[in-house]
Amino acid sequence: MLSRRLLRTKVVKGVYAYIQSEGATISAAEKALGESINKAYDLYFHLLSLMPHLARYAEARIEIGLNKKLPTYDDLHPNRKFAENRAIARLDSDEALNAWCKAHKLSWQGCDDLVRSLYTELLQQPFYQKYMNSEERSFKEDAALVSDIFMNMLEENELLESTLEEQSIWWGDDLGYILTMASRTVLGMRESHEAVKLMPQFKSDDDLDFAKRLLRDSLAGYERISRIIDASMNNWDIERVALMDNIILAVAVAEAESFASIPTRVTMNEYIDIAKSYSTDSSGGFINGVLDRILASLTAEGKIVKSGKGLL
Repeated sequence: MLSRRLLRTKVVKGVYAYIQSEGATISAAEKALGESINKAYDLYFHLLSLMPHLARYAEARIEIGLNKKLPTYDDLHPNRKFAENRAIARLDSDEALNAWCKAHKLSWQGCDDLVRSLYTELLQQPFYQKYMNSEERSFKEDAALVSDIFMNMLEENELLESTLEEQSIWWGDDLGYILTMASRTVLGMRESHEAVKLMPQFKSDDDLDFAKRLLRDSLAGYERISRIIDASMNNWDIERVALMDNIILAVAVAEAESFASIPTRVTMNEYIDIAKSYSTDSSGGFINGVLDRILASLTAEGKIVKSGKGLL
């Protein structure tokens, strides 16, 4: 399921796009947020469906070797372990996965160069070589190999990233989050189960409402919160503070004010980590210091009130 971290990140980006665009409306920003969230879930299915293409390419390479005029010993005695990976075969035949990809027009057709490049890279991976040389033939080992591909090979692949960017403008920064979802799905597969246990889009029915409300409250209160941020800068030159840092602070303050059930420390940690990933090298420490001061002040003034789980 899509994590709250991913949803928070998408809200931050939505606020950034709104601030940068002339004539933008909150309703349009909310619609774009919803589309971005839905496309992130599409990417989950899209990445799962990539694995069968790699296995089919491996099988095709084996057939080429067998049909050579002068085949080598290895050509005539191929290792089919990857081509016959049972976890990948399960993904390939899963009705729900295939139906989603068809309904949402998710396809790797025309991506032969990508598949070939990924397979060539896979051959060089130590985890793949260990898998192919192992005499073990278990479903668990097959699933672990697919998880390794997701977690140890795909995130930093430039050709995959550029291909995804060409396929959808929404997928630019989602890859790392969604690869984790795909890995967990594969590791959760069992040989005794016929269908793949696909993750739901959200952990809770409240998650989409959380994202939409956070976006609305961030945009509606942006000018007011910006004044609070400016007053908390002390010796910082406000003109030199990165716009993204200001936006991250504004969304964090909006969350602290609007969601009584979310502990302040959770909000702090989430936006510090987002700043480390999406702003400058020094942003994590900067956000930590300024946000801590703002939230403490607003709490003392009674403008941030926590209840239930928010008190933890």
